[in-house]
Order: sequence, then C-alpha cells, then structure tokens
Amino acid sequence: MQNTLENSWSLVKASARILNEDRALLLFPLMSGLAFLALMATFLFPALLLGGVEALFGQSRALGIGLAFLLYLVQYFVAFYFNAALVGAALIHLDGGRPTVQDGLRIASDHVKPILGYALISATVGLFLNSAGRRSQRGGRLVSGVLGTAWNLATFLAVPVLVTRDMGPIDALKESARLLRGTWGEQLSGMLGMGIAFGAMGTALAGASVGLVVVAAGLGPFGLVPVLLFLFVFWVLFALATTALQGIYRAAVYRYALTGQAGQGFESISMRDMADLAGRR
Repeated sequence: MQNTLENSWSLVKASARILNEDRALLLFPLMSGLAFLALMATFLFPALLLGGVEALFGQSRALGIGLAFLLYLVQYFVAFYFNAALVGAALIHLDGGRPTVQDGLRIASDHVKPILGYALISATVGLFLNSAGRRSQRGGRLVSGVLGTAWNLATFLAVPVLVTRDMGPIDALKESARLLRGTWGEQLSGMLGMGIAFGAMGTALAGASVGLVVVAAGLGPFGLVPVLLFLFVFWVLFALATTALQGIYRAAVYRYALTGQAGQGFESISMRDMADLAGRR
C-alpha cells in the first residue's frame, strides 16, 4: 500500500510540474466547462419554455431518445475538442517545446472532423450504456459497468491518436485498442494512481472546507459569504487542475507507447514501475 501511495504521488507531482511550467493548460478545461454550461443552457431554456424537461421528453419516446442523443453528442464533442487541445499542447511540452493556448486550439481545430466522428460514436455507446444501466435488473447494471470500463480502457488513447495521426475515428479507436495491449499497465496505474491521490486530497480538502464553513457561519453573513466565495473559486480551480493533470498523463502514456519514453518532466519516473500498481511485472 505504501508503494502504491508513493507511486501515485510521484505521478501527480510529475504531471503537476508540467502544469506549473505551462499553467495555460488550465485554460482548456476552463473553456470546456464554460462551453458545456452554455450548451446546457441552450438545451434547457427551450425545454423550460415548453413546460419542463419531463414534459418535453414525455411527448414522444422517439423525441426523447433523439434529444438525449443530441445532448450526448454535443457534450462529447465539447469534451473531446478541448481535451484534444490539452493533449496536443501537452505533447508539445513533452517533446521539449513551450506550447501556447493557440497551439492547442489549432491542433484541435485541424482535427475537428475526426473529433466529431469520435463524439458521434461515443454518444451512441454512451446512450446505450446509460439505457442498460438504468434497467432495474442487476444484470443490466453489471453489463453496463463492465462494458463501460472496457470502453474507457480501449479508448484511453483515442484522443492522442486523433490529434497526431491522419486517420478517422474508427481507425483511431482501433489504434487506441492496439496500443492498449502494450500499455494497459500504465493506463490502469494512471487511472488508479490519480484516483487514489485525488481521492485522498479531495477528502482532506472537503473536511477542511466543512470546518471552515462551520467556523465562518459563527461570524454571521459578513464572515460566511466571503468564505463561500473563496471555496467556490478554490473547488473550481481544483477541478480544472485535476482535469489538466489527467490530460497530461494521457499524453505521457501515449508518448511512452510510441517511443518508450514518457517525455520531459517524467524522466524521474519509470513508467514500467508505475505499471506495478496494476499488477504488471
């Protein structure tokens, strides 16, 4: 357990060093979040005008499924577009360059068609898994969970492939699955390691936040309001940082899969040692 925690923390620190050197990488998840909020408002506002989401979906099962699919599609496209920008910029840094926000957005824009195709496939899979998971039978939820985990692993490197190869979404998915066979330990270790590290940090910070709110509540509104605003900003930054760190690690695993080296910033970490988190020897 101690080795697992040490490796997890080393992984987070290596990714954090890169993020500290290129803090502009935080802007990609921020833009993704803002775009997501804008799109949600675009969907919800007409629904509210027509009597609410339930009323709108209740008019027709086909309409409900169609709107749900469209919502999945735009969500995935926004997420993949800005993740592609983040990964593209991170790969430039891992190669020794100093990327700009414009570099990342240019990379994503140059591959917007395959990103849209990948979002279309993911929306279809996501809608299917969500439908299976909502069934009351345990079997449906179990199948949905297993298939969802397999899908996440098989597509772990799909975005890096899309932004570095001249191929469509289906070929990118095939390539991601092929690379999985050589890097499954690193992928699992990264997911597990960051999950442990972020979970521990999140738990500790949540406890501190609750304590801070309790103390501030005793000071009245003039003490509570500034604390709530501070905590809101803090948790937004925490969410942006965790998303950026995960994108950086995804880029490092992809580079490792191609060259055997994760790149600048990860020199002190053996990716094969990190795979021990997943039981690979």
